[in-house]
Amino acid sequence: MYLVRLALLLLRYNMAHFAELIDGIVARVVVVSNADTASNGVEDGAIGAAFCANLLGGEWLQTSYNTSGGIHNGGGIPLRYNYAGIGYTYDAVRNAFIEPKPYPSWVLDEATCRWGAPVPYPATGQWVWDEASLSWVAL
Repeated sequence: MYLVRLALLLLRYNMAHFAELIDGIVARVVVVSNADTASNGVEDGAIGAAFCANLLGGEWLQTSYNTSGGIHNGGGIPLRYNYAGIGYTYDAVRNAFIEPKPYPSWVLDEATCRWGAPVPYPATGQWVWDEASLSWVAL
């Protein structure tokens, strides 16, 4: 089990991730070897996107497994605010992947490109959002 986890960890850091877009919506995310995304040893998202398009067709953009809410968890440069997931929207104006809106009342946080409730999450306890009452309900 340890070797499997180590192999997955190494793959995560030696591979690049690309999202296929169909009408601005992420249809799938694939993993590509860094060797297929680099020029002279320097990673280039355009090269990786072209590699994906040549191999699989379609429109592709690089996404970062290590980016969430506009922050790179390894201290690197964040890429497109959030790691792309199937069903996410690519917002070209913000250059961001944005998850589907979970509830009609939630608003997009421009700083993170993530959805948030119109009422802050309570400081303690476990809560679930209730759209009918526009409030957090204790579990």
